[in-house]
Amino acid sequence: MRWMQGRGRIDEMLASGQLERVPPSREHADTLLAQAERHIEFARSGFETDPTGAYQLLYDASRKALASILENQGLRATSRGGHLAVLDAVTAQLDPPLGQALRSFDRMRRRRNSAEYPRPETPQITPDDVVQDLVKAEQFLALAAKVLDQMSPY
Repeated sequence: MRWMQGRGRIDEMLASGQLERVPPSREHADTLLAQAERHIEFARSGFETDPTGAYQLLYDASRKALASILENQGLRATSRGGHLAVLDAVTAQLDPPLGQALRSFDRMRRRRNSAEYPRPETPQITPDDVVQDLVKAEQFLALAAKVLDQMSPY
């Protein structure tokens, strides 16, 4: 059975080059999930010593968790689409009912970018920032693991 929700948006993203088709791979999706889990564990163990590095790992874990959904379907964001294409494609297919769980991804992306490409006025990432978004990264991982078996190749 084909996954139908969000097909129009996915077709637009394929046509515009934000997404590309790749062979569907549950194995690659599971690899991304395993990497995401390890990133979360490293962030958990190092957030007091290096909160910026830990935050970058949390964001990467979140991105890989969402990208695993697409890989399992045979879809991948291109450099043209970037990280926002991952969010857009997953949201198109899962909102509703899971859109609320995805809302913090873009905020985390912007926060990570501000640390990666800081301006003099950019506030430093603190251990509290990491602790707050550790929960969000774990939610992205759980969401991806939950839907992988439900969503068919595109």
